[in-house]
Amino acid sequence: MTTAIEQTVETYGIENWGAGYFDVNRKGNLIVHPVENDSRAADLKEIIDDLRRRGITTPVLLRFPQLIAGQVRKLQRAFSKSIREFEYQGAHMCVYPMKVNQQRAVIEEYLREGTRYDFGLEAGSKAELYAALAMDQSSDSLLVLNGFKDEEFIKLAFIGAKAGKRIVIVIEKLSELDHILRISEDYEGALPMVGMRVKLYSKGSGRWEKSGGEAAKFGLTTTEILEVIGRMREADRIDMLKLLHFHIGSQLTDIKRIKNAMKEAARVYAKVRQMKVPIDLLDVGGGMAVDYDGSKTAFDSSANYTAQEFANDVIYTIKTVCDDENVPHPTIIQESGRYLAAYHAIIVTNVVDEIETVVEDISPMEIEDDDPQVVVELGDLRETISVKNYREYYHDALEHREELFTLFNLGLISLEDRAKGEVLFWDVCERADKYAQAAKYISEEFDDLRRLLCAKYLTNFSVFRSVPDHWALDQLFPIVPIHGLNKQPTEYATLCDITCDSDGIVDKFVDLHDVKQVLELHKLTPGEPYYLAFMLVGAYQEVMGNNHNLFGTPNEAHIWIDEEGYLIRKVIRGTTVGQAAERARYERGLLHDGFRRQVAQRVKDEELSEAEAAEIIDYYESRYDAYTYLAVNGDEGRGKRRRE
Repeated sequence: MTTAIEQTVETYGIENWGAGYFDVNRKGNLIVHPVENDSRAADLKEIIDDLRRRGITTPVLLRFPQLIAGQVRKLQRAFSKSIREFEYQGAHMCVYPMKVNQQRAVIEEYLREGTRYDFGLEAGSKAELYAALAMDQSSDSLLVLNGFKDEEFIKLAFIGAKAGKRIVIVIEKLSELDHILRISEDYEGALPMVGMRVKLYSKGSGRWEKSGGEAAKFGLTTTEILEVIGRMREADRIDMLKLLHFHIGSQLTDIKRIKNAMKEAARVYAKVRQMKVPIDLLDVGGGMAVDYDGSKTAFDSSANYTAQEFANDVIYTIKTVCDDENVPHPTIIQESGRYLAAYHAIIVTNVVDEIETVVEDISPMEIEDDDPQVVVELGDLRETISVKNYREYYHDALEHREELFTLFNLGLISLEDRAKGEVLFWDVCERADKYAQAAKYISEEFDDLRRLLCAKYLTNFSVFRSVPDHWALDQLFPIVPIHGLNKQPTEYATLCDITCDSDGIVDKFVDLHDVKQVLELHKLTPGEPYYLAFMLVGAYQEVMGNNHNLFGTPNEAHIWIDEEGYLIRKVIRGTTVGQAAERARYERGLLHDGFRRQVAQRVKDEELSEAEAAEIIDYYESRYDAYTYLAVNGDEGRGKRRRE
């Protein structure tokens, strides 16, 4: 017999998208494993309760660095197995694109594990390069530089090479070659390597399909590649040219598109190699997808392949082409940042309240003799609707509602009559929905009604800060309550954030077969917190999050998992009210002086006493250090700390 926990695990699809890292314990709480299907685990509800006792309130970003290491190992194992199986003569290396998540904690954890396999970094700006040059990498790992570059950027790369980094400057446009050759003329010391980004005919799949193909933003045409080779020969710098690079998009959902791109790129590599150019590195770019919805399909938020299938196709395709062209197998460089970073970060926040979607009957509803006929008829529908007539009665109710609003607009019924009619209409809808959901087949109109009737849970976070890709790109993220998972959810809801923007909603949710318009949640209990987790937000969401309404970054905690449970290794306070204001150039002194002037004028006009003025000034200035998100009663520094 299926247990309640097994049912909720299936409802939220945890086994489908969780990659073995997430599960539900006997308490009904969501747990995190440091390694897939490990016996060690951390209870998210316990962690949030612990943080609350320390005065750290939701929303909070929980970072699990061990999951980054786990993904590094998965990737390395997949390629190592493929290399052995297909007798590939080259090697495999990874460079983590810093743009995916530049947080130092993420980079350091990636390098801590990745250094064992000579995994390196990829930087796409001067600031990223500046930070990367100070990071400890293995001596054999690479620092690949993508993106458009000016002379200052390239000179910094030369300095990095002189400091001992194995740097590859990837040429995106011909003017960059001018800078490289000019700087190298008078340069003494170790030289960086040079790569060429080729613009393939092949395209990727999914939301970022336009990243590849002939109209792509980056890359050199075939003619330009030949121009680079010719000019480097003339300058006697052909020995610097070591890498060929391509990239066909992020979150590549379809393995067929990937194989086509690998085949074309391998052919370009082979032809360039046959020109006696000493390239031995083939950078296959990023794009390895994360299966956010667990469907294992070519849908935008999924992937129809595993890491092992990806590795097999990359290795086999490149080997086949190279053998056919009789050229050495290159070392394959991969930039799978999303795959490495997505799983490790979780946003946990509280549901503040429920926003009433439909009209609620505040006082007992009784039909009076003098009520308008339309109200009487709606009342009759409510009392006589049944499993046999619910579809007909629902249609009748829709007609009566139109009549109700028409009569009101003509001034023929009162505001009280309109209110009574609205309550009766929604009562009919709720009863029709109940019968419809119990039917064997549910028509599309009742799916729409279900979305209309569903609750709106006001959730203490900003969509624009914490999951901007949902707002901008309809990216799906798994959303799960962190507790109560030993009870079946009974409510259907969408989520509203606390920004003053109508776009601040989450109304699309992961599902194995479709995109759900509502999420199964539990009924809110007054006085009891209800926490939701936004999963797999470690890639791009932090770096793309914006300052809409000046909410700023949430609180953050770094969690380590061992045999005893969990250890809160580090807590980073989120943005305060004052810090958020200063980011918009409202300096502290300016604000405090301005507020004090206004209060002083009120005192001068004898509208405030000196004591009242002092009191409101003290309160205003004390809010500088307040959390930008909504406060929850009882969250101020309770209890004693657990081990840190």
